[in-house]
Amino acid sequence: MARLLYSVLFYCLLPAIGLRLLWRGLKSPNYFRRWAERFGFCRIHNSEAPTIWLHAVSVGETLAAVPLVRALQEKYTNHKLFITCMTPTGSDRVLSIFGDSVEHSYAPYDLPDAVARFLNRVDPKLLIIMETELWPNTIAACKRRGIPVIVANARLSEKSARGYQRISPIVAPMLNNLHTVAAQHIDDARRFQSLGLPQSGSVVTGNIKFDLHLDQDLRAKASQLLEDWRGIGNRPILLAASTHKGEDELILAAFTKIKMQVDSLLLVLVPRHPERFNQVAELCQKTGFTTVRRSSNVSTAGADILLGDSMGELMTFFGACDLAFVGGSLVPTGGHNVIEPAAWGVPILTGPHLFNFSEASELLMGGGGMLICQNSDELASHCSRLLQDESIRQTMSLAARQVAEANRGALDRLLAVIEPII
Repeated sequence: MARLLYSVLFYCLLPAIGLRLLWRGLKSPNYFRRWAERFGFCRIHNSEAPTIWLHAVSVGETLAAVPLVRALQEKYTNHKLFITCMTPTGSDRVLSIFGDSVEHSYAPYDLPDAVARFLNRVDPKLLIIMETELWPNTIAACKRRGIPVIVANARLSEKSARGYQRISPIVAPMLNNLHTVAAQHIDDARRFQSLGLPQSGSVVTGNIKFDLHLDQDLRAKASQLLEDWRGIGNRPILLAASTHKGEDELILAAFTKIKMQVDSLLLVLVPRHPERFNQVAELCQKTGFTTVRRSSNVSTAGADILLGDSMGELMTFFGACDLAFVGGSLVPTGGHNVIEPAAWGVPILTGPHLFNFSEASELLMGGGGMLICQNSDELASHCSRLLQDESIRQTMSLAARQVAEANRGALDRLLAVIEPII
C-alpha cells in the first residue's frame, strides 16, 4: 500500500518535475534533451549477449564506477554493460570515458510503466546501483523478474538514515528486495540494517574509490600541465576543486589573504556545476585579480586565477597542484572526493562538512594527509603556512599517498560478491 501511494504521488508530481527540467534547462540546455529516455524509451543495440545494468546517478558515482566497469568488461567479455545516470553531466562523463564500449541512457523515472518499459527493452540479468540511489518501484520490478540488485560501494550517512526512517513503510520492503548491499564501512552496513536490511544481506567491501588507477598517460598530462602553470618563475599552484554556490566567495576571500604572503600563487578554481561557470567568472573578475578561463586556451603567465570551466580534467588538475582544497565542504553539501588528490600525494584541505566522505576523511586526517578549515580565515592561514614550508607539504603529501595505497582492495572484494550471481 505504501508503494502504491508513493507511485500515485509520483505521477501527480510529473508536471512539477517537467517544469523543473525546463527551469534547469535554462541554465544547462542539455536538460531539454532526451526526455523520452526518462520514461523508459531507451535505444538499444540488438545483441544476444546478457546485459549487466549499472546505475550511477551523476558525475561522482560515474567516476567511482570506472574501475568497476573496466574490471567487468575484462572479466565478463561475453556480457554487455548498460550504464544509466540521471544528469547531463553524468551522461557526458559516461560517453567521454567509455564511448561505444557500453550502452547508455538516462535511467527511467521510478514509475511502474517507465520501469517496465525500460526492463522490457534492456532485459538485464543483474542491476548494480552505485552508492545510495535506491528507488522502490525499480527494485520491486527487478525482484519480480528475478533480477538480482546489488548496491555497490554503498554508503549511508546518519542524516540520510534518519530521512529514510521517516518513510520506513516504503524503505523496509525495498531493502528486503535487495540481493546484497556491499557497504563501504561497517557503520554504513549497520545503518542499512537498522532500516530493515537483513544482516545476511550486507557485506563490508570498503571504498572502491581507493582503487583508482593513475596511468602513464594521465601522469604525463598532469606533469606537462604543472610545468605550464608554474612557468619560468616556478610559481606554486592552489587548486580549489568542485566548489559550490556560497563557497567561491569564501575561497576568493582566502586567496586575497594568501596572496599577501605568497604573491606568485596561481589559484585554479573549478566549480562543481557547469551552469555556474559564468557566474563564478564574474565573481573572480570582481576581486580585481587577473582571471583567465581554461576553455579559452590563454596562457596563465600573467594570471592570478585560472577558472577551470572545462569538463573531464579535474583528475589531471589534482596531479598539477601543490595544494588541493576539495569543495562542497565549506557549505553543508557534504564534501566531495578527497581520495583523488590523496592518490596523487597532494596535501588536502577541506571545510568541516564531510558527511559524504566521512570514513575517507577520518583516515586522511588521522594519517596526517588532510587538514580541516572551519572558515575562510583558517583556509588562508593553513594555505599560507603550507605554501611557505615545503617540509610540512612533503610530510602531508607522503601521508596522503600512504592512506590511499593502504586502503586499496575494495574492488576485488566487490567482484567476489558479483561473481556468484553472474
